[in-house]
Amino acid sequence: MDVDARIAELASFALDRDAPVVFLTGAGISAESGIPTFRGNEGYWKIGSVNYQPEELATRAAFGRMPEELWAWYLYRRGVCRAARPNAAHRALVRTEKALGDRFLLVTQNVDGLHLRAGTSRERCYQIHGNIDFMRCEDEHPRVREIPASIPVDWPKTRKLSDSDRAALACCGGKRFARPHVLWFDESYDEELFHFESSLEAGATMSMLVVIGTSGATTLPSHLVSTAVRRGVPLIVIGPDESPFTRAAHGVGNGLVLAGTAGEWVPRVARALGASDV
Repeated sequence: MDVDARIAELASFALDRDAPVVFLTGAGISAESGIPTFRGNEGYWKIGSVNYQPEELATRAAFGRMPEELWAWYLYRRGVCRAARPNAAHRALVRTEKALGDRFLLVTQNVDGLHLRAGTSRERCYQIHGNIDFMRCEDEHPRVREIPASIPVDWPKTRKLSDSDRAALACCGGKRFARPHVLWFDESYDEELFHFESSLEAGATMSMLVVIGTSGATTLPSHLVSTAVRRGVPLIVIGPDESPFTRAAHGVGNGLVLAGTAGEWVPRVARALGASDV
């Protein structure tokens, strides 16, 4: 069967059911906008004489030891993200939301905010790893708020926090730093900040799962894919490389692997789901 006909067949299965179509996105969709994955040399961050990798820095423990250095790294990363622009795949998902309305749900691992900047609604975009444009207190009821406008968006790698930066990034009456609103490697998902239970509930009822640019390294995305496999709903996986998710899609009757880029395939899936081309 022609691949577009197969996409249309799976989309028709989903559209015939009164249930959400869930899109799960990862770093691959943002890479097409020029955001590096911060692995290899791009990921190193020098503090004193030590080169740290992202897995060492992106932890609550590291923030507790060196909050100013961590903030400088995140503000630099924020500048890289803000310099990027949404691509064809982001825009196709916006059109898909317009076509599906409340039957559309986007679950993203990306903290770059590109989906929201493209036009996806905040209510239908679960940012399960947070958003690098925001910060929050760590009190019992954390208040998430945007990083103040006084903090430069274009943050050079060599810049350190000034007294005014420290004041802008403070919380609790200036007694301590607020923290970046991201999920760190040594933390767990929750509902209040990261839509954990809501994502699981969507997986339990979804009529189709479309995985875009992620290989399945974290627990919640893996749970969504395993739920799709167990329930027998269509599972479309888009990406250039083999992964646990492509193997899952190859192993089920309602699975389809679209090897290539998000910009190539997401607009075609969007059309099959009734989204316009403009």
